[in-house]
Amino acid sequence: QSGGQLFLVLGKYFFTVLSSLLIHSVVIMPLILRYVGKVSPLAHFKAMRTALLTAFSTASSSATLPVTMRGVQDNAGVSKKVASFTLPLGATVNMNGTALYECVAVIFVAQVVGFQMDIGQQFVVVLAALLTSIGVAGIPSASLVAIFIILLNSGIPGAEIAIMTLLAVDRLLDMSRTAVNVLGDSCAAVVVARSEGEKGILEGPRPPVQSS
Repeated sequence: QSGGQLFLVLGKYFFTVLSSLLIHSVVIMPLILRYVGKVSPLAHFKAMRTALLTAFSTASSSATLPVTMRGVQDNAGVSKKVASFTLPLGATVNMNGTALYECVAVIFVAQVVGFQMDIGQQFVVVLAALLTSIGVAGIPSASLVAIFIILLNSGIPGAEIAIMTLLAVDRLLDMSRTAVNVLGDSCAAVVVARSEGEKGILEGPRPPVQSS
């Protein structure tokens, strides 16, 4: 019924989301680490590589949380006090990859059904994506529920049917945005630790504590 044209449109949507997540990961996050956290972005990526791979494979920031906490404490050198506060909170609240994905998905659906969105409507979509991403559960494909809510409140006709096309490519995008979410959580932990005056962040693994 849709024809081969739909696959071309989905391909553009797929690479648009991946490109956006990549720019956020290799440009925005390193700038925050370098100029706010005062640490080496490359060292941070190396310290968090296990957590990022786990997030990518499970597509669940909640399931990755223990690995993230271990990487932030043991490899990045953040204290347990800061990590145990920022990371569980970030696994639910700090969904930067999810918010980015929701914006692209809503605008994509609007374009598929031929609904033109002006700048004001796009701003509302961005604001709604930021707010709904806070309450999204850290489990696979949970953001589709938030996307559905945004579409229903955007007045886009036939959006509930068009959103079904997102399922065809959602899994790999879900894995990618979860990795970005976890990266954002770890960056926040480093920035908070630095603001608290902690020393030894990203200076190599801590030596094991010797019991007396």
